[in-house]
Amino acid sequence: MRRAVLRLCTLSKGLLTPGRGLTQGSQNPENQRVFHIHEACSPIHVNHVRDKLREIVGASTNWRDHVKAMEERKLLQSFLAKSQEELPPRRMKDSYVEVLLPLGSQPELREKYLTVQNAIRFGRILEDLDSLGVLICYMHTKMHSTKMSPLSIVTALVDKIDMHKKCLSPEQDIKFCGHVSWVGKTSMEVKMQMFQLHGNEFCPVLEATFVMVARDSENKRSAFVNPLIPEGPEEEELFRQGEFNKGRRVAFSSASLLKMAPSAEERMTIHEMFLNTLDPKTISFRSRVLPRNAVWMENSKLKSLEICHPQERNIFNRIFGGFLMRKAYELGWATACNFGGSRPFVVAVDDIMFQKPVEVGSLLFLSSQVCYTQGNYIQVRVHSEVATLQNKEHTTTNVFHFTFMSEKEVPLVFPRTYGESMLYLDGQRHFNSMSAPVALRNDYLVEP
Repeated sequence: MRRAVLRLCTLSKGLLTPGRGLTQGSQNPENQRVFHIHEACSPIHVNHVRDKLREIVGASTNWRDHVKAMEERKLLQSFLAKSQEELPPRRMKDSYVEVLLPLGSQPELREKYLTVQNAIRFGRILEDLDSLGVLICYMHTKMHSTKMSPLSIVTALVDKIDMHKKCLSPEQDIKFCGHVSWVGKTSMEVKMQMFQLHGNEFCPVLEATFVMVARDSENKRSAFVNPLIPEGPEEEELFRQGEFNKGRRVAFSSASLLKMAPSAEERMTIHEMFLNTLDPKTISFRSRVLPRNAVWMENSKLKSLEICHPQERNIFNRIFGGFLMRKAYELGWATACNFGGSRPFVVAVDDIMFQKPVEVGSLLFLSSQVCYTQGNYIQVRVHSEVATLQNKEHTTTNVFHFTFMSEKEVPLVFPRTYGESMLYLDGQRHFNSMSAPVALRNDYLVEP
């Protein structure tokens, strides 16, 4: 993780320079690594990110004008490249962006990001990361021949978000930074980090990897993006990691339990859990009892409904992906809180796939349940589907995976049906893919 932090900050054009050592909570200053922000640094204000995105694509701020704005974007089709070879290559530092969330210097912003426990709402952080990821990709694909971009860049996947052991104070400035780290023909991987100010130093809080895809100006078909040229061994390693991530995602998808049967070890796990729920008094496969300190998976569910209003639209007049992530996260947090009986803390976000866009006016149904537990950890899966007022058929749009840590040990969760058994194994796979378990600290305050 230390090397990843160093790699990202080498792209900051001298704005971020490494200091002494990676800050991990309250430790000896002699062993800390922090990043000093030079006075010459002038990051974008977080409130201006979406304004800048609207300017790049020519989106209207008024809902009544959205149809006209989208019609005007059709004229940009002629600026799209017929092949990737037509586009000039870009460097990682060309897409480097910094965004400031001045919670300390502008306290009027705090209430939007504040929980009742005086902690930071992680759902709001997810919204900011999503907007930043899109802006970074527009910096990579910037065209000088036209004021507005002919590309529609949308979030395809949140590959991973890993939290560090770091206090998040609502009274200190936060800084986001990131850049494009890998490019395919029509897709881009974006690496982002979040830091919070402690004294005069910004210390790392989280690392995130998003995958964005480029579409044409009407957001109907794929479009080519500029190739990426890594410079130096650090950037070459980042690019290789992007290639590896792509292969890992393909392999993980190919081995999905929706496509392939569980492994022999996984089948044994489920069978042993089934045997542990049989009533020894009846000696029957149909008589099931819960072991001590266990909960049936079906009893760990929570559901919610959202009406998708124009206020939550993105620059392409679909529902903003960050809004979907925030709502899913908040429901997942409530599920983990209800299940564990204490405040949970987010540890990792993994494999959020944006399968279908959500139209303005849709009914958004969210269903959350605990699918795996281990010690203090709670793995929560949130399923998102939509229905329109005209068509009552439900369509899956997203599946979210969140790993939480509770303040105390949580009950075991037991599947009752075969379908729930597959959810259990899927949750176990996502939990095991987490980079590394973290130790719970009293100052680890990241909540809905």
